[in-house]
Amino acid sequence: MDLMAAGATAEIFDQRRCRLGEGVFWHPLRQQLFWFDILGRELHSKHGGKPITWAFDEHVSAAGWIDHDTILIASETQLVTFDLETGARQQITPLEASNPITRSNDGRADPFGGFWIGTMGKNIEAGAGAIYRFYEGQLRQIFDQLTIPNAICFAPDGKVAYFTDTLTQIIHKQPMDKDGWPQGKPEVFADLRAEGLFPDGAVVDDTGHLWNAQWGASRVARYAPDGSFVSAVEFPAQQISCPAFGGSGLDRLFATSAADGLPEDQADQGKTFVIQTTIKGQQEHQVLL
Repeated sequence: MDLMAAGATAEIFDQRRCRLGEGVFWHPLRQQLFWFDILGRELHSKHGGKPITWAFDEHVSAAGWIDHDTILIASETQLVTFDLETGARQQITPLEASNPITRSNDGRADPFGGFWIGTMGKNIEAGAGAIYRFYEGQLRQIFDQLTIPNAICFAPDGKVAYFTDTLTQIIHKQPMDKDGWPQGKPEVFADLRAEGLFPDGAVVDDTGHLWNAQWGASRVARYAPDGSFVSAVEFPAQQISCPAFGGSGLDRLFATSAADGLPEDQADQGKTFVIQTTIKGQQEHQVLL
């Protein structure tokens, strides 16, 4: 099966160079793409072809949509609602606010209206990170002793969540109960150690296949529900960090990248890319407060 439209190659969607692009998602009501530059402390978007940027005074990394104008943003100290029209912000709950070592990282809304968010050490301190779930007004830690939590995404039937601790090079799958909480222990979904690959952000398409950005490998790889490798999409940047499906048909694959640590003369590093596929993604789930 050819996953890319005939003649499709990755193109630059946005020229801005992110030090650490992450948290890309398509807002289904606004038909608009949003993504973060974690190290730049910025939220980016485009509307009518024009770039939009919102600046923050701390690291911001991931979000989910609440309604047409409001999103939930994870920062290094809190989950906060953000009004895209007015810029108004309101804290929903603290997130490791008393721990100056950590910041938020990868996150995504789940099929039940909850929001999963990972934290990690700002200097990649071993075991300093965790994954939390915000659901029905409460924030609960569900995994701890992680270093770089990533690849948070969900099967279409809501029965399985996925995540990784990037440096372990293993993507895990986690069975969920009827309310979206982890049930039992995580299982190995894909072990990438033999290939020397480092899993970063991920998203699941509407057929249940997982698309994983692989740090340093210039690609997003697609895995079947049984964890077997299917194919990979190449991108013109080394540090591809997070994928998302978007566009009116949810068949355009977007991907963020990171320029951090790479030479300045590598001009496309850190930009955000898009490629037309023949696959349809899931609509991003709504966060229910």
